[in-house]
Amino acid sequence: MKKITLLLLLPFLGFSQSKVSNTVSVSNSNVTILLDNDTQTATLTLVGPSDRWLAAQFGSFSGGMEAGSDVVYYNGTVLVDATHGGIGVAPTADAQNNWTVATNTVASGVRTIVATRPFNSPDATDYDFNYNNTTIGIALAQGNSASFSLAYHGAANRISNTAVPFTTLGVEDFSLNATQIYPNPSNGDFSIQLKTSLTQVNIYSQTGAFVKTIKVEESDSATVSVNGLSTGVYLLELVNNTNKAWKKVIIK
Repeated sequence: MKKITLLLLLPFLGFSQSKVSNTVSVSNSNVTILLDNDTQTATLTLVGPSDRWLAAQFGSFSGGMEAGSDVVYYNGTVLVDATHGGIGVAPTADAQNNWTVATNTVASGVRTIVATRPFNSPDATDYDFNYNNTTIGIALAQGNSASFSLAYHGAANRISNTAVPFTTLGVEDFSLNATQIYPNPSNGDFSIQLKTSLTQVNIYSQTGAFVKTIKVEESDSATVSVNGLSTGVYLLELVNNTNKAWKKVIIK
């Protein structure tokens, strides 16, 4: 059974003055930060395995786990607003959690957490987002094994980038053309990151032969099963009520 997971990662649609960070990825996890200047709100999207802790650090820092840097981590129950104590020291939970979780969904073993926070937090330990900044520091880590107890993540499960660039969003950025598919190639489980609605997926072989149509119920997340596809290259025609877009996927 092949599965395609559809994830609507930007829940607040519209054409406001917004920009989004490049995706920071490591192992099976990724994170982005969207800044909406009109509402002065930051939206964090954290994606990773559903059976272990996930953590994202952001702001201005010189390296991962820098003491005093702002961090959030998922402990199996809630998204914890915290502060790093330094390398080898577990983060300390803030007195007040200023992140509001909009969605926390699991599909095909992948958890997607979308949370929001005002640019300027009332907590002095929190990083204040500045829309005028052209880059932001982001670090990402996940548990080395299936557990929600914070422990050493292992070198392969963490990444730190002190200058992740932002991309200003426009009308085109909210179309189906902005859809991203990962991992690609894969064994058949694809995540499709959307910034607009999707009503159906038409699947074609590399030679253009029609394979099947899959109807999609519009939601923050959905799992679509594709049975009987052999390895090879396929074309996905993404369709909604206003436009279409084509994406290529490889099943290995």
